[in-house]
Amino acid sequence: MRPTRAVLLVVATALTPALLFTAPAFANDSAAPVTTTVATTSDTPVDEMSEDELRAAIAAILADEGSGRGVAREANEALNGTVDDMRTFLKTGYRLAQAEDDRVAIARILHGATQNNDKRVIEEANKLLDNNSPEEMRTWLETGYRLAQAEDDAVYIARMLAAPNISDALRAAANAALDDGSPETLRYFREVGQYEVAG
Repeated sequence: MRPTRAVLLVVATALTPALLFTAPAFANDSAAPVTTTVATTSDTPVDEMSEDELRAAIAAILADEGSGRGVAREANEALNGTVDDMRTFLKTGYRLAQAEDDRVAIARILHGATQNNDKRVIEEANKLLDNNSPEEMRTWLETGYRLAQAEDDAVYIARMLAAPNISDALRAAANAALDDGSPETLRYFREVGQYEVAG
C-alpha cells in the first residue's frame, strides 16, 4: 500500500464518526447525494457581492449538512477575515476545502470497501485518490460511488446464491433483490434484508 494511502486510511478511520453524515447513504432507499452548490440569495457575481451577500452565501454553505470539517474550517476562517477573504473562499477556497473533505470521505469508503472486499469500489476509489481531481471526486461521491457499490453488492448477492446451504426464503429474497437491481435495493438487502430473512 502506498504510504500516503495508508495515512489517509488511518485519518479516515479516526474521523469515521464525523464523516458518517458527509458521504452518500444507501440504506432504506435514501441515496443522499452531497451538495456542492454555493447557495446565494442573488444572481450577483461573487466579485460584485456586498459584504452582507458574501456573508449570507458562506452562512448557507455552513448550514448545509453536507459540509465537512475542511469546508467548515475554511468558511469560518473566511467569515472572520476580510471581504477579500470571503470572495476568495467563494471563488476558490470552497472548492479546495470540499476536495479535502471528499478525499477523506473517499479514504473512509476505501477502508470499508477493503474490509468487505468490494473490488469495484476499491478500484475506483484508488483511481480517484491517485488522480486527485476535485471534480472527479465530487462527481463520484454524488453518483459514481452508488453505482460502483451496487455492482459489488450484486456480486456479493450472486455469491450468496451459489452457496449450497442457502435457505429457500433467503434464495427468494436474494433473487428478488437482484431482479429489482436498483442500487438502493441491493444495498438494503446486503446490509439489512438478508438478516431479516435469516432471523
